[in-house]
Amino acid sequence: MRNDVRVLGEFLGRVLREAGGDDLLEDVERLRELAIKAHDEPDGDALERAEALVESFSLQRAEQVARAFTCYFHLANTAEEYHRVRVLREREAGTDPHALVQDDTLPAAVQQLADEVGKDEAWRRLQAIEFRPVLTAHPTEARRRAVSRSIRRIAELVAERDQRSMGGMSLAENDRRLLAEIDTLWRTAPLRQAKPSVLDEVRTVLSVFESTLADVLPSVYRRLDDWLLDDQAGTTLPVVRPFARLGSWIGGDRDGNPNVTAEVTRAAAQLASEHVITALEQSARRTAAGLTLDGAGTPASSELNALWQRQRSLSEEIASRVAQDSPNEPHRRELLFVVERLAATRSRNADLAYASAAELEADLLVVQRSLDAAGATRSAYGDLQKLLWQVQTFGFHLAELELRQHSQVHAAALADIEAKGIDGDLEPRTVEVLDTFRTIGTIQKRFGPEAARRYIVSFTQSGEHLAAVYRLAELAYGGAENVPVIDAIPLFETFADLEASVDILEKALELPQVRKRLAENGRRVEVMLGYSDSSKDVGPVSATLALDDAQRRITQWAHDNDIALTLFHGRGGALGRGGGPANRAVLAQPPGSVDGRFKLTEQGEVIFARYGDPHIAARHIEQVVAATLLAGAPSVERRNAEAAERFAPLASRLDEASRVRFHELVRAEGFPVWFAQVTPLEEVGLLPIGSRPARRGLSVSSLDDLRAIPWVFSWSQARINLAGWYGLGTALESIGDLDELRAAYRDWPLFATVIDNVEMSLAKTDERIATRYLALGDRSDLAALVAEEMGLTRRWVLAITDSSAVLSRRRILGRAVQLRSPYVDALSLLQLRALRGLRRGDAVEQADDLRRLLLLTVNGVAAGLQNTG
Repeated sequence: MRNDVRVLGEFLGRVLREAGGDDLLEDVERLRELAIKAHDEPDGDALERAEALVESFSLQRAEQVARAFTCYFHLANTAEEYHRVRVLREREAGTDPHALVQDDTLPAAVQQLADEVGKDEAWRRLQAIEFRPVLTAHPTEARRRAVSRSIRRIAELVAERDQRSMGGMSLAENDRRLLAEIDTLWRTAPLRQAKPSVLDEVRTVLSVFESTLADVLPSVYRRLDDWLLDDQAGTTLPVVRPFARLGSWIGGDRDGNPNVTAEVTRAAAQLASEHVITALEQSARRTAAGLTLDGAGTPASSELNALWQRQRSLSEEIASRVAQDSPNEPHRRELLFVVERLAATRSRNADLAYASAAELEADLLVVQRSLDAAGATRSAYGDLQKLLWQVQTFGFHLAELELRQHSQVHAAALADIEAKGIDGDLEPRTVEVLDTFRTIGTIQKRFGPEAARRYIVSFTQSGEHLAAVYRLAELAYGGAENVPVIDAIPLFETFADLEASVDILEKALELPQVRKRLAENGRRVEVMLGYSDSSKDVGPVSATLALDDAQRRITQWAHDNDIALTLFHGRGGALGRGGGPANRAVLAQPPGSVDGRFKLTEQGEVIFARYGDPHIAARHIEQVVAATLLAGAPSVERRNAEAAERFAPLASRLDEASRVRFHELVRAEGFPVWFAQVTPLEEVGLLPIGSRPARRGLSVSSLDDLRAIPWVFSWSQARINLAGWYGLGTALESIGDLDELRAAYRDWPLFATVIDNVEMSLAKTDERIATRYLALGDRSDLAALVAEEMGLTRRWVLAITDSSAVLSRRRILGRAVQLRSPYVDALSLLQLRALRGLRRGDAVEQADDLRRLLLLTVNGVAAGLQNTG
């Protein structure tokens, strides 16, 4: 990896020299060397000299230097990502088939569970497991799509260099192409000219489906099936039932985003359907190409012959053509007709189109049974099985489009209708609410109920907030009998909402619409938990403990009411928004709260980090699903239950002390204005990186309606990361008993996850840089609070982990962060220059250039720190 980074860095240097001359490269190198020296010798004056150098740059030169460091991070990230792939491949190459090596793989999880509960019970739980990643378009992916595409091409060339046989002119040609791509990256404008539309965001995420997920999920099923069936794999019905179902908020989440309309929601569903049906058509065509089995040796079953006659009745012309293309190849002939019907489904040709994905699946199963009966089991359970898994996983809708709206919007719409009548001159927002419910019916009629039935209510604070969803749906359709399938899902976000969650759910059970759904769906209930707003409300420590307590109480409520519960975790990528390793988080959940079902949001840059590369995507999915399976193992549940009981007094003290400390800061008079002064909050709001506004409408004088995304993003840009750790140091100091805290770190998974995540957050803070941001404000008292808490938190985390420095026990990760930090420092100094100029109100004619420099550095710092939003 170091060699890859070195080569890419050298190539970037050549590009900078060619594009800007020797003096540009010299300025970049001078700043780079000073930043490294300042990092290695913190007591010297190198940081002040680097700051002076930055101040000496013209704004044009400062912008060029910022872009150079940002390009470097894109290249370093590419090398690191490919190295992860390289390590996964080497690990695989050194493992015997069916061997159990890693403890976080699915086979290892199945084996451990079987050891604890028996093979039959382990396999039963495996059949029932559910993994539901929900893709969201929160504006934290700061890169342009053009930049992302350029990076992907560079990644392919880096992978090509890894071939051991590459040398001579092949290597020279790779060098040439890499230089050309890095030159393109350098010359591509890093900032969008305008915010993306909602449908732009839909298309961006659909590209991940096309590049990885369409093939990765079946490959994960296949790997597990291969291990479970051993020598029988691929010759018999698979053991593995498809356990992943994608969800999406993109085009459905209208909470605070006026750009998401009923029309946009319909268009988003249509786009997703076009993509998945096209993918299924291509997959079916590839499968058909491999089914050149002669009918004499592999005869068609009577069931397949009957299916063929039904197909012929749909179009004699197509039947004749595919029969001519597949002489005496009955199975290939049938698959080719399937291809034609999928094309007709995509183009909405009613005569040939499939009515549903279930109808397509039924046809494919006829082909599979015919092959099996004829003895061609490897063809029956090979590529054809992959196609079946794709149909079962994605359907004709690809991902369930989940809708979300704020409870206050529903209340306002009902009040408007009550005042004016359903046929009155309603407010445009009320009309839009009603149109949204009608859109749900339109989507379900086209793609089935699973395409769009979940309706999430932000800030659910009473049972009436759920009742409002069903009431509005009935008003939109003129009566309950015409309403499509709707599951109103509460989203508990603030500390008070989490505390009241069980009472609200009890009220929900009284609603006739909820009772009707429970009778229809096997008493399944979904509850969403918001990590972001709870953390902004009471601080990261209290929020974590409140979420854990709420999950315990909600799980008990579900058990008492014979309900199959799915907890939906609204986790973001950053540590201040519930981020961190998902598999470790699953294993730290309260007993019974997972029960084989895990659903979470995958947001912003996390989508591309986890699913952008097929190898990394497969690894992530396998780790999370393995943890979901293991969360119900008796040993894991026993450990979590015993730890929760043993450390309950400690949790209570941590909660109280951390919350008091957090509120002392954020409720101080003038804090919101000060926060906007010492971070690039206002400027982040100007970045064209998402279709959603940064606020729900209030000014910076109030934090109440500030979205958690800019709250976290702004603190990370200032190298403070306050949202991830503030209050923990004081809480740990209030305990004071290092032995007790080390015991909690050893024996309490939830506490260990908190400490490890905070350690990562602290690794990406820098006291010297943070001090410079804090000095931008006029509140030395608040700055002192932040600095004191940062030092206190760092000291206690190091003591609890028995470490000399943050991440010193995690050598590879620590080294990666350490190598990046000086380069992030350089960008931070450039950002500080821009912020100082804007805060001072420098010459008006420079304001636009200063703002542009700042936004460029926001991109660079985000690329350098990663998991920032």
